[in-house]
Amino acid sequence: MTNSSTVRLTMAQALIRFLKNQYVEHDGVETPFFAGCFGIFGHGCVAGVGEALLANPDFRYYQVRNEQGAVHAATAYAKVKNRLQTFACLSSIGPGATNMITGAATATINRLPVLLLPGDIFARRNVAPVLQQLESAQSQDFSVNDCFRPVSKYWDRINRPDQLLTALPETLRVLTSPSETGAVTLALPQDVQTEAYDYPVDFFRRRVWRILRNRADRAALQAAAELIRSAKRPMIVAGGGVIYAEATETLRTFVDAAGIPVGETMAGKGSLRWDHPLNLGAIGATGTLAANRIARDADVVIGIGTRYSDFTTASKTAWQNPDVRFININVTEFDAGKHHGLAVVGDARATLAELGDLLAGYAVDPAYRAEAKRLHDEWDVEVQRIYDIRLAPLPSQGELIGVINELSGPDAILLNAAGSMPGDLHKLWRATHSKNFHLEYGNSCMGYEIAGGLGAKLAAPEREVYVIIGDGTWLMLSSELVTAVQEGVKLIVLLWDNSGFKSIGSLSRSLGLEGFGTRFVEPQDGMLPGDGAGDAVQPLAIDFAMNARSLGANVIECETRDDYVAALQAAQAADRTTVVVIKNDRLHSVPGYETWWDVAVPEVSELDAVRAAREEYEEKRTLERYFLE
Repeated sequence: MTNSSTVRLTMAQALIRFLKNQYVEHDGVETPFFAGCFGIFGHGCVAGVGEALLANPDFRYYQVRNEQGAVHAATAYAKVKNRLQTFACLSSIGPGATNMITGAATATINRLPVLLLPGDIFARRNVAPVLQQLESAQSQDFSVNDCFRPVSKYWDRINRPDQLLTALPETLRVLTSPSETGAVTLALPQDVQTEAYDYPVDFFRRRVWRILRNRADRAALQAAAELIRSAKRPMIVAGGGVIYAEATETLRTFVDAAGIPVGETMAGKGSLRWDHPLNLGAIGATGTLAANRIARDADVVIGIGTRYSDFTTASKTAWQNPDVRFININVTEFDAGKHHGLAVVGDARATLAELGDLLAGYAVDPAYRAEAKRLHDEWDVEVQRIYDIRLAPLPSQGELIGVINELSGPDAILLNAAGSMPGDLHKLWRATHSKNFHLEYGNSCMGYEIAGGLGAKLAAPEREVYVIIGDGTWLMLSSELVTAVQEGVKLIVLLWDNSGFKSIGSLSRSLGLEGFGTRFVEPQDGMLPGDGAGDAVQPLAIDFAMNARSLGANVIECETRDDYVAALQAAQAADRTTVVVIKNDRLHSVPGYETWWDVAVPEVSELDAVRAAREEYEEKRTLERYFLE
């Protein structure tokens, strides 16, 4: 700092002033890093940060209904913005803060930047214990905010106002780092928020954080090129890193030249348009027959921007070639080193371009390329078959997906998270651009959907945002619908009522447990009936349409597929948030395609169905493997 002048501000005022002046630069374009703040005021933040926000109306404050929802909205916003912009999320102490922990885990697992500002207990202890303080006989030096430590990429507690001078630069360093980003938590003691300090004026000057396209090591690139040239059946696994690096066109150019087929992770779906002849679609436990067939015999796997979750690897059963080798292109050293792969650490776009230059003139055998295209075409026929199912009396989930895919515009955003929908969408959705398919599946977090839809729409107001949500998730966290209505943010929310937790019901049945505890029904004989009870149950009297209306949304109820088509068209024409409610079949599911997911089955059970499931489990586990050189 060169200017010796100071300005007297409270810690909270200094915090907001600093955040307002943080920018990122990427490929020559500068953007304010923070779009504002989501939050709920309580005694732990209203007098401090609350006053600072009131005094800075250009740092927009959004009133949410649940602190977890605030973090989900910020996470979705950052995802749509390719991690170049995000929100701060403010809470009071105690339950307000702990409500944010699930959101923090979701952001960190998905490698998305979010700043969390939970209020904290008094730094001066003369009034302790304060309201909502967790006391301990071991120490007076922690609070519930210490729970954020394992789910944060950076954590600090601001016990003195001058600590901002070192904490905030570290905060921005982590948030803007492609390799380190995730949730960052700054715990703010409520008394310290209001304390004044003479801050250097230079601390608040406009600062630009440059997002670099780090180049990979030349020797690693050459080794990767040699390994690819030696391969007979290479394949690419495209992860979220392709999209965050804005490498979709580079990937298409690379694939067109080399002829290498592509499987997409949840986060990577949309890396190639669905109709590209070498896009085999979803890979892994929720994968397509096309991608999983190619994966089974692949001898070189080129992972681009993927962390190889168990869904992507089908619990390490997807690749069965005994000599398979991995090339891992990733900005993060940790992910690049997985499966004993050849680590190529660097930005996906820059790395793919340089690798393409080294592979000039290379292409896979024409017969292999033709095989991949044939599998792509066959899978397209299978998708259309599922779209064209006309199940009665209740429609199938697959055909409802087909309706949305066919009626939504090419620039739309489809948003979903946990439950049965992600697997079906991963297989069936025909993605038209890199933001068309927005799934949170790193944490598989029920409750992300509507809050995420709010964040996505704020990030891309020009796009129509379709939020698919199940009845189970709706009952967990639908409250940010109120925020969308309050802010005039239009969402199309598609509420599918399948009378319970469909995904876990299906998993339960596959494990021999008859869907126990997964139906929304009245107890029988002191126990919740499973699917073995058939229709001899009393459904819970839940009126989802009335619930949605009470939150201020426009609501359309449907019974048939034709009703659904008309409702979707009406929702598109509406100028405000609309919830479309329809019942769909609980038991009819999109099948799996030559894949598996490791969910442990009891080794001992009195139930015949469980014992049978255990036998199958032991057989499948023999396919799991370590990938060693």
